Amino acid sequence: MDVYLPIANLSVNGLVIVMLGMITGLLSGLFGVGGGFLTTPLMIFYGIPPTVAAASASTQVTGASVSGVFAHTKRGGVDYRMGGVMVAGGIVGAGIGALLFRFFQAIGQIDVVINVLYVVLLGTIGTLMARESIETLRPTEKGMARAAKKRRHHPLVAALPMRWRFYQSGLYISPLAPLLLGVGTGILTMLMGIGGGFILVPAMLYILGMSANVVVGTSLFQILFVTIVTTMMHALTTHAVDIVLAALLLFGSVSGAQIGAKLAQKAKPEALRLVLAVIVLLVALRMLFGLGYRPDEIFTVINL
Repeated sequence: MDVYLPIANLSVNGLVIVMLGMITGLLSGLFGVGGGFLTTPLMIFYGIPPTVAAASASTQVTGASVSGVFAHTKRGGVDYRMGGVMVAGGIVGAGIGALLFRFFQAIGQIDVVINVLYVVLLGTIGTLMARESIETLRPTEKGMARAAKKRRHHPLVAALPMRWRFYQSGLYISPLAPLLLGVGTGILTMLMGIGGGFILVPAMLYILGMSANVVVGTSLFQILFVTIVTTMMHALTTHAVDIVLAALLLFGSVSGAQIGAKLAQKAKPEALRLVLAVIVLLVALRMLFGLGYRPDEIFTVINL
């Protein structure tokens, strides 16, 4: 079933795109991540130009985040004050990211920048996740359980001025910390088409020291609004959002997420994290390999 993508300016098999969306949705439901960090690389592997892949993936992440926010809102798992500060930072970051995207696009290096960012981020995060998962799964001496690590905010966060109380997160910290975290996530969302959850969730836990029961819901709340802004900025500035591609991805990811959520209930969380770490590292290695060889067809999308 061939489908023409007007912005990417090529024909693709629509079923393959739906399957790619289903795979990322499956991983999203199975591992509790947004899936955007795998959507863009998989589309690039299939032959979609990186600019279009990154811009269109953010649209899919927006749709996939809506149901998650509603689910966490019902159980009181969203810190709206913390989320609002991060959304404000994310909007600023998306604006900065739009300027960077246009700059690298103008000098013809945006595809390389997107690939390098994925290699660095996925490689780093995959390594950290794998190390933590292996340590968790490793048997302790005399069968004693491992003591859970106490979560508290980073010393640099404690040194920032003008503290606010974030009651649902159980924190009394400066709003500058989540604001700057939101800015960084917004920049990456604009450049890479990710939701940012695979960076945001660990940062909220280990840097901000947030309570674990509100981390995922607050992350999805921030991702929802920042990806909406990012999609609008891409549509108005880079003109790289392919709505046909985004619709096919969203259709597949919604179906895959439901399957993944059911499977996740039967699996061991530590083992799931290790599997996800291996997948992330394999994707990073594949993208690193892609930076070193010349493709059969050399082309890019340029907006004049």
